[in-house]
Amino acid sequence: MNLLEVKNLNTSFHIGVGVVQAVRGISFDVAEGESVGIVGESGSGKSVTMLSVMGLLPEYADISADSIRFDGREITKLSKKAARAMHGSEIGMIFQDPMTSLNPLFTVESQLTEPLRIHRHMNKAQARQRALELLRQVEIPNPEARLKQYPHELSGGLRQRVMIAIALACEPKMIIADEPTTALDVTIQAQILDLLQHLKQKTKASIIMITHDLGVIASMCTRIFVMYGGVICEQGSAREIFYDAKHPYTWGLLNSIPKVTGKTGEKLIPIKGTPPDMLKPPAGCPFSPRCRYCMPVCRTYMPPLTALSDTHIVACHLTHPKAPKITKGV
Repeated sequence: MNLLEVKNLNTSFHIGVGVVQAVRGISFDVAEGESVGIVGESGSGKSVTMLSVMGLLPEYADISADSIRFDGREITKLSKKAARAMHGSEIGMIFQDPMTSLNPLFTVESQLTEPLRIHRHMNKAQARQRALELLRQVEIPNPEARLKQYPHELSGGLRQRVMIAIALACEPKMIIADEPTTALDVTIQAQILDLLQHLKQKTKASIIMITHDLGVIASMCTRIFVMYGGVICEQGSAREIFYDAKHPYTWGLLNSIPKVTGKTGEKLIPIKGTPPDMLKPPAGCPFSPRCRYCMPVCRTYMPPLTALSDTHIVACHLTHPKAPKITKGV
């Protein structure tokens, strides 16, 4: 059963020089207890997609969708108060920069107990006890002392663990992790990913992992959505994306990952060019200006979604029977 279903989501930002078309008609779903990854370069629309679902964008953002359903309820028809209550208690979000997401003026205890008192109506003592349990759950040592500290007194890894604890506070059915390992060294990154994997198994919550690094979600997610230029250009199981990808952009992402079996001194292959200007997105495939396999039709027409299997879907003109046969993106 699907926990989240999004159909034809569009998000634009009205700024002084025009309208930024950040998300352009995407549809996806997340099943109960499933871990999915949304990958793509900065500016591809990953974070904006989930912030649109959460209703956390500024007033100058224009959000529209045919349907956004969570746990069987149509979010788009809820009042602001009802939507806010649902988002706070049933969907938890781990933001990508804990130093700016945590309020520097309040202690860890204050920020951990606030959602508990608002959404779970706990008194001060109950909320504090639950906060201690959460800090132990995310493996923060000496939790009693940490509750009294301010964000600047914690390391980057501890701040990220506090963010995870806040997201877990109300026992949500879904957790959105937006670049949860950004600005952390590789050792701490591995610890945070192991923690998220452990917590998922314990809480049975669905997880949406947002990242630009395919390596981060290799062992975390069962299904992957690849975004570029505000659209989903390919989606499939982790095995299909890593071993049988069909979109040139996905090939580019895979080629940019260091390989354990690679030769010493072997250079990574970058994706040449720059992301599209979303004030004036291309008429055709958004990746066409950077694609080495670009055909004239790619610049004019947006490729349709083509189902290659029950789980593998790609939007690329190379899947057309009359297109050149390219079997490996190198």
